[in-house]
Amino acid sequence: MADALQPGDKAPAFDLPTENGRVRLSDFAGRKLALYFYPKDDTAGCTTEAKGFTEAAAEFAAAGATVVGVSKDSPASHGKFKAKHDLDVLLGSDGDGAVVEAYGVWIQKSMYGRQYMGVDRSTFLIDGDGVIRQVWRKVKVPGHVAQVLSAAKAL
Repeated sequence: MADALQPGDKAPAFDLPTENGRVRLSDFAGRKLALYFYPKDDTAGCTTEAKGFTEAAAEFAAAGATVVGVSKDSPASHGKFKAKHDLDVLLGSDGDGAVVEAYGVWIQKSMYGRQYMGVDRSTFLIDGDGVIRQVWRKVKVPGHVAQVLSAAKAL
């Protein structure tokens, strides 16, 4: 991986399809953005994380922040995932992997001794000027939403 994005870096621009439109970094000019990357729709950890962000959506909005999740799943998969779990977060589809690459979250993983490439569960808190203010990598889901919310309120 090239130089990993750090607080103070300009956030890479993105323009991704969702289940009902597009989501772009430029949509959040003047607002805070909690951009989180997750491995796969409708898996245990990803569902727990998305439900947590949904439950805290009003608190994020009160802090002037929007939450957007990104995975390589299709917009149709995102739509089913949101409907099944009553999720209220924007989910961008990065089918070609350009955005996960730009954010440095496409990494080598291993499970049961097998090496493979996958999305590192990560979150980037971006300010209204498009500057990354905080980065969480290799996220453990329990307590993570509260950490991001606290940082968004403090920004």
